Amino acid sequence: MSTPQTAPASWRNWSGLESATGLDVVRPAGAEEVVEVVRRARARGLTVKSAGTGHSFTGIATPRDVHLRPERMRGIVAVDRTAMTVTALAGTPLKAFNAELARLGLSLHNMGDIAEQTLAGAISTGTHGTGGRAAGLAAQVVGLELVSGTGEVLRATASENPDVLDLARVGLGALGVLTSITFAVEPLFLLRAEERPMSWADALAAFDDLTASHDHVDMYWFPHSDRMLTKRNTRVGTDLARAAPLPRWRAWLDDELLSNTVFGAQTAALNLAPRAIPAANRLASRMLGPRTYTDIAHRVFTTHRRVVFREMEYAVPREVGLEVLRECRAALERSGLRVSFPVEIRVAPADDVPLSTAYRRDALYLAFHTHRRADHTAYFAAMEPILRAHGGRPHWGKLHRLGAAEIATLYPRLPEVVALRDRLDPDRVFANAYLERVLGA
Repeated sequence: MSTPQTAPASWRNWSGLESATGLDVVRPAGAEEVVEVVRRARARGLTVKSAGTGHSFTGIATPRDVHLRPERMRGIVAVDRTAMTVTALAGTPLKAFNAELARLGLSLHNMGDIAEQTLAGAISTGTHGTGGRAAGLAAQVVGLELVSGTGEVLRATASENPDVLDLARVGLGALGVLTSITFAVEPLFLLRAEERPMSWADALAAFDDLTASHDHVDMYWFPHSDRMLTKRNTRVGTDLARAAPLPRWRAWLDDELLSNTVFGAQTAALNLAPRAIPAANRLASRMLGPRTYTDIAHRVFTTHRRVVFREMEYAVPREVGLEVLRECRAALERSGLRVSFPVEIRVAPADDVPLSTAYRRDALYLAFHTHRRADHTAYFAAMEPILRAHGGRPHWGKLHRLGAAEIATLYPRLPEVVALRDRLDPDRVFANAYLERVLGA
């Protein structure tokens, strides 16, 4: 059994917005050791929070007393090729899970564009991709195991504790410590990626046709310009011999040098000269060239990002999404603010996960970013009322200002989540300031 460090430790999330000090750190290797950590903390009146890579911008994973680090709970533990499911320990990084699935000739149906998170963190915050039959990772979860706030190990499937499975797929870390997760998978498949710039007007006019004719569509609008970068991913089967990935030099040039090194240096410099941002954005958007390649799914879905940023993302109803985008653009232009990062536009089909941002409605996601050294507060504050006015639901792991009363109006089954929290964690062993804000005490 791992024991706490002798000296109190500190923690900080990836973006640098959340931190904690004076923590006891424990590195359990499995559910039995998590049970010991939880029972010991409960007896002492302490809280426990499992925080992996810290990729949430909010304080959803911020520990108060005991920081449970899951790096010893990694790896695939079961593969069922008849049921087409794979079970992995919850501390497995998504990028490692993707690579191991590919080695097994398997793949998730869809995923987000960042793969640094642990599996537990990714599903608990509602991480999603774009397009597809099931955009959110949680919608692909068919089983899980967690340790409750009373130290009980619960296994949840469609036939065993189905209410727990239903609600804990996006559980915000409020219902227990996830120790293993079972995903529905499919044979490893290829995606043909087409990336090309378009004008704002052409991209919006073609948006519905693009999302209907391609499996996954992602767009980036460069503020203060009339340009969009569009990304269309189309399934082309499971014959891996048809893969035609980018040459290594092109991938390094585009994705490492330009998208990370150069973009990071440019946006950092523009923090010191914000008046130059509109011209810089227009120039950057004009320099983008088309590219097409075919590769296995996770290499197309995910990107490596070294530039640290701040982000707010809301899911608005799909049918009003483009109008909301137009309103946000108009508000930004009126504000006089200067923004160097693109706005990302994605879509997702409705799902049945109670705390998913796409619960029972098709969603259009609008994600707003700033460089980590830029002040994001005025920008996000200008955009958020527009998103909220259209019934927008904030991404749980990204910045927003909503509290429990506002959250309750967005999620009709929130009372069930609160009731399950009362049952599984009556003493609020897993509480922190963020959960108190969005769920109540």
